[in-house]
Amino acid sequence: MSLELLQNFSPEEAQALVTEGEAVLVDVREAAEFAAERIAGAVNRPLSAFDPMALPAKAERVILHCGVGKRSAMAMEAARRAGVQVAGHVAGGLMAWKAAGLPATR
Repeated sequence: MSLELLQNFSPEEAQALVTEGEAVLVDVREAAEFAAERIAGAVNRPLSAFDPMALPAKAERVILHCGVGKRSAMAMEAARRAGVQVAGHVAGGLMAWKAAGLPATR
């Protein structure tokens, strides 16, 4: 997938796709961050050990997210270099998710 096809998803768009079963949310924050607060249903693949080949293969779309969007953008680039398709990332990460009034699990 070329970089031009990657998308910056709003939190609401990402939530709708996950709810409809059309995407899986992958959190690239570190394990301690994920344990402290996370989006329900997201899987954790920390950027420090990020392996694009370990992304969920059965998902129609993989949407990455982190705290504010910086690390998920780095993970998108790593996936692109590895030839692994991801749909994009949540613009603004978990901070934008919560600002949109969407639930996070503690």
